[in-house]
Amino acid sequence: GPVVKTLSRAALVPVAAALALALAACSPGSGTTTAAAADGDAPTSLTLAEPVHGVGYLPLYAAQDLGYFADEGLDVEVTTLTGGGHVNATLAGEVFGFIGGPESGAVANVKGADLVTVANVVNRGNVYFVAATGEEPAPGADLGEYLRGKTIAGGRYGGTPNAILRHVLIGLGLDPETDVTLLEIEDSSAIPSAVQAGQAQVAVVAEPQLGLGIQQGLWGEPIINPLQLLGPYAYSSIVVPRATVDDDPELVQAFVDALVRGQERIEEDRAYAEELAAAQFPTMEPAVLAATLDRAYADGLWGGSVLTEEAVETALEVARSGQILDDSAVPQTFDVIADTRFVQD
Repeated sequence: GPVVKTLSRAALVPVAAALALALAACSPGSGTTTAAAADGDAPTSLTLAEPVHGVGYLPLYAAQDLGYFADEGLDVEVTTLTGGGHVNATLAGEVFGFIGGPESGAVANVKGADLVTVANVVNRGNVYFVAATGEEPAPGADLGEYLRGKTIAGGRYGGTPNAILRHVLIGLGLDPETDVTLLEIEDSSAIPSAVQAGQAQVAVVAEPQLGLGIQQGLWGEPIINPLQLLGPYAYSSIVVPRATVDDDPELVQAFVDALVRGQERIEEDRAYAEELAAAQFPTMEPAVLAATLDRAYADGLWGGSVLTEEAVETALEVARSGQILDDSAVPQTFDVIADTRFVQD
């Protein structure tokens, strides 16, 4: 993948602070204006890592696109780091944090990290089971029996889509290790090629892949919709080191305030969401994009920025059944992993 050069926040903050001080010194009477409020101050630059460039993250892209981060004195760059790179970059202090499953933070915490989630973005388990064209189950078929013995292409072991895949298989009475063959693909953007090459009869995909695959005739409408199956689910939230929350709550609050505005805009303004998605996903045909957004709104993909106990605990539960999270020694619960002070109900 591309080499991403990012300055660590630690390197940026002193510079921004020094600039802010210098500017404050030049403008008499500015008093205690924060970087966010004072025009002309250098914004605080920070990078957020994402595991994939996805339709579910439109609220984040909206906050960038509409200048909501800029309003808070922030210059936010989003960088795509696949294969767990979004978590590793956060642990290494190379980025402010990541957008992804709160359970990714929990897994790191069990290994000695201290990450918390501060705001929710995607409130449904945003993946769908699809059957390769010509491999569809018969109408009314028992899905457990249909899936038995099949090869299923999904995301990397340790990622949320993989956990949902395993959780759903277990719920259908199947053993993910023995009753099916899992093709666990490190970079999820390669899942369609596996289906195209005939390596898998079933795939577990998110948008925009779902819609693009339908557009290309790789598969049809989903055969299983975990979004409706699992209910409220903190699928993608903002996860940062607890140290950032403790040392710089104002920064976290500024980030979350901008994100909440982006979230509200996407939830309330379908036309804008479509326009933004078209710019972010230029290879999607307008009709496919419209169908993708229809599905997102119908499934309640976005449900505000508040982290609810139900949604976070579902994410942790799925991760446990996906054998991704073993927190028996270091229990991870809503109270441990969610810091709810930044989003007001």
